[in-house]
Amino acid sequence: MTVRVRFAPSPTGYLHVGGLRTALYNYLFARKHGGVFLLRIEDTDRNRYVEGAIENLIESLRWCGLDFDEGPGAEGDVGPYIQSERLEMYQRFAQQLLDNDQAYYAFDTAEELAEMRTRQEQAKVPSVHYERDTMRNSLNHSAEQVQQWMDEGQPYVVRLKIPDQDVFKMHDLVRGDIEFKREHVDDQILLKSDGFPTYHLASVVDDHHMGITHIIRGEEWLSSVPRHLVMYNYFGWEVPKMVHLPLLLNKDKSKLSKRQNDVAVEDYRTKGYLPEALVNFVALLGWNPGDNREEFTMDELVDAFSVERINKSGAVFELDKLKWFNKRKVHELSVSELTAQARPALEEAGFDLPSDETLERIVGLLQERLTLSNEVATLGSYFFQDPEEYDPKAVKKRWKADSSDLAREFADTLEGLESFDAASIEAALNAFAEEREMKAGPMFVVARLSVSGMSGGPDLFPMMEVIGQEACARRLRLAADRLQKD
Repeated sequence: MTVRVRFAPSPTGYLHVGGLRTALYNYLFARKHGGVFLLRIEDTDRNRYVEGAIENLIESLRWCGLDFDEGPGAEGDVGPYIQSERLEMYQRFAQQLLDNDQAYYAFDTAEELAEMRTRQEQAKVPSVHYERDTMRNSLNHSAEQVQQWMDEGQPYVVRLKIPDQDVFKMHDLVRGDIEFKREHVDDQILLKSDGFPTYHLASVVDDHHMGITHIIRGEEWLSSVPRHLVMYNYFGWEVPKMVHLPLLLNKDKSKLSKRQNDVAVEDYRTKGYLPEALVNFVALLGWNPGDNREEFTMDELVDAFSVERINKSGAVFELDKLKWFNKRKVHELSVSELTAQARPALEEAGFDLPSDETLERIVGLLQERLTLSNEVATLGSYFFQDPEEYDPKAVKKRWKADSSDLAREFADTLEGLESFDAASIEAALNAFAEEREMKAGPMFVVARLSVSGMSGGPDLFPMMEVIGQEACARRLRLAADRLQKD
């Protein structure tokens, strides 16, 4: 049997990091077993559909290195892979259930359903669900009445007729045997009044007809399993093996949300995170390799992955840990690779960029200090423009009464240099300090604060070399005027 798995997002905006984890685990499982990784777009909820979301999802998956074998733009034998293009199939199987008395028409209005819920809440019914006996449906009204409602054009839905039994049982490859009590299993809507299927009907029909052997999805779908089992039984289809992944949590153990963390893959991409770091981090949210390893390439993840090592409990999303992963990956990049990663942020900042060779030198000087590639534009802004402010703590503590005079004099010295390279600048600063019978340390402070506005950074003299002779002299005089002490 060929393993076939699917990632089936709804195009409601962006790829959530939880969705990325689901996609990643499906991808790793397929690659580990020589199987097929399929992308299916579940766009049957037209109220939540966002224009351009499909393209965004696909781009985010590919940015993370998750290339799908079948899906939109990579057509296989079981497409189309967008559910809105498969409506006739869902309607046909809904009709089969209706014909077999396994589903029924329901004509209830929103007001009638609200009254039903209020009635149950007042009666303190433990689990609110649809009342077949009291509502307007084809189970408790004649065929003539139902036809009349249809002829009048009254909106209706198709509901699944859940059989009467005490419990529904399933086996999850991670969670083991699970039972669901009948009172918690409602007669789920299968076809909405607009003719579109709900997730429940569409996913069951598609998983069967697309040959899905293993369903790996978030635990929020666990409560839907009984309804799906009923449909598999009604249709006489084999149930795929199932894995339900633990929730992603904020530090306070609440469900991961935008209030405490970015949740969109594109947000992390925009901020300068590397796909290798994000994938490595996400892989360990709910899965462990069984040893102390933390850093993996994609191939190493494929080799190590197994569903048996997926955890049952929720996984805490630690942003500091993601930053640690990213910093490690940033330091592993070649200077040219990191420069390419940093360029979009530099361009967006509006800097007048130097030649490619000089830009790579700048990135090389900053690399060991970076956590994100975008930080070249923030931590290293002084390479591209005169500093607009100066580290206040360093100014207060280390800019002395004579520092402005020293800055002006050193500017004159720099302008007189015939060669402006790191060695020449260092020799000039040491000679300048020796002539004034002072230690070189205070001049390091004057030069760095004046040229960069910061008290720390890359090696001073290579930094000044890249910034350039004219700019360094100008900045020394500018700082002298701005920081002049009475």
